[in-house]
Amino acid sequence: MAMSLGFFSTFVATERPSTSALTLRPQAPLHPKFRLMRPVTYATISEPSTQKVRGIMKPRKISPEMQALFGVSEISRTQALKQIWAYIKENNLQDPENKRIIRCDEKLKKLFAGRDQVGMLEIAGLISPHFLK
Repeated sequence: MAMSLGFFSTFVATERPSTSALTLRPQAPLHPKFRLMRPVTYATISEPSTQKVRGIMKPRKISPEMQALFGVSEISRTQALKQIWAYIKENNLQDPENKRIIRCDEKLKKLFAGRDQVGMLEIAGLISPHFLK
């Protein structure tokens, strides 16, 4: 017999429902805000790749103007762009009103064909002649 204590009546019940009374309901779809958690997977240590580095990731010889800026004789195109942007940010060479315009100092003028200002999308094209074949 179950005692009726309001909210706690289910916890103090002495009788249990029979197993025939329990039925399985189909599971309702989850609310769109809820996400299912994926199991954790672990990566294994793989052997170093034996593939050759190609394209923009391959270090190439650079012009003396770029050597003066970077201090190395070979660099990949991606690393060159990263270092140019680091130099621009470090020396505060972006136009404060339009951050897409770079104001060139003497070192950058040598790289960018003597231009006083360049657009940020032009940088990759302007450094191409400085990579020697």
